[in-house]
Amino acid sequence: MNKIDVDGIGIAYELLGKESDAAVALTPGGRFTMDVPGLREMAEEFVKAGRRVLIYDRPNCGYSDACLRGPSESEMQAEALSGLIRKLDLGPTVIAGGSGGSRVSMLAAARDPEICSHLVLWWISGDPIGLMQLATYYCGEAGTLASVGGMEAVLKATSWAENLSKSEQAREFVRSQDPEKFIEIMQKWAAAYVPSDISPVPGMTPRDFARLTMPVLIYRSGNSDLSHTRATSEWVHRLLPQSTMLDPPWEDNEWNYRSAQTQSGKEGHTLFRSWPKLVPAILDFIRD
Repeated sequence: MNKIDVDGIGIAYELLGKESDAAVALTPGGRFTMDVPGLREMAEEFVKAGRRVLIYDRPNCGYSDACLRGPSESEMQAEALSGLIRKLDLGPTVIAGGSGGSRVSMLAAARDPEICSHLVLWWISGDPIGLMQLATYYCGEAGTLASVGGMEAVLKATSWAENLSKSEQAREFVRSQDPEKFIEIMQKWAAAYVPSDISPVPGMTPRDFARLTMPVLIYRSGNSDLSHTRATSEWVHRLLPQSTMLDPPWEDNEWNYRSAQTQSGKEGHTLFRSWPKLVPAILDFIRD
C-alpha cells in the first residue's frame, strides 16, 4: 500500500499489473476500502487479462485522509479520483464502480472526461428510499453524535469507523473540528441526496451527463433492490444515448441476499463478493 498527496489529501492506493498495460480504476461502495472482499479479486481478474488496475481508499475511507471539502462527499471523492489518476500518470483510464463507487466514477468522468476512456457502472443509488438511507448513513449519524457529545462522540460513528481506526490523520482531523461547523457540513452533504426531478444521481447535473461522451456500460439494477433501483439505472441509460445496458450475472435479489448475509455476521462482509463475475463482459466492452 502506497500513499500520495492529491491536492493536499493523502490517498492510499495500490497499482496492480504491468506498468505498460492500459489502466482500470475500481471504486467500491459505502465507505469501504480497497481491501473489501470482492474488489481485490475483481482487480486480479483484470490483471490476468492484461490490465493495470488502480485500487484505492477514497477520502474518509480506510488509510486515506479525512476531508470535509466540497458541496458533497461524493464530489470531493470524485475530484480525488481524477486527481489520483492524473498524479499517477495513468493516461485515459477505464473508470468503473458500483453503488457509491458508481456515483464517484460518474462524477469523476463528467468533471474530467479526458482521463476516462470507458465508464462502467453498476448498482447506481437512487430514488427517495435509497437516497434518504444514504443521507442518514453518511451524514445523519455523525451530525447527530456531534450535536449530542461533540467531536469525541463522532469518533464512535459506525459509518466512519474504518477510516478512524486506520488513519491517525482522520482521528486527529475529526477531533479538531468545531462541532457546529461540522454539523453544517453534514447538513450540506445530506442535502445533496435530496431526490431531483432532473437528475437520477446526486451531484450530476444534465450538463454533467452531456459531458459523458465516452463509451459507457451500465448494468441494470435488480427489480427488488430499493437501494439501487432499476428505475435509476434505466434513467441513467436514457440520459446517455451511446450507453450499453446489460443484465448482471447474478439473480435479481443479489443486493438483498448479500445484505442479509453481511448483517448476519456469519460470513463477514459479503456485499461485493459477486463483483468479479462482471469482469468478462467488461473486458469485452472495453476492447472496442
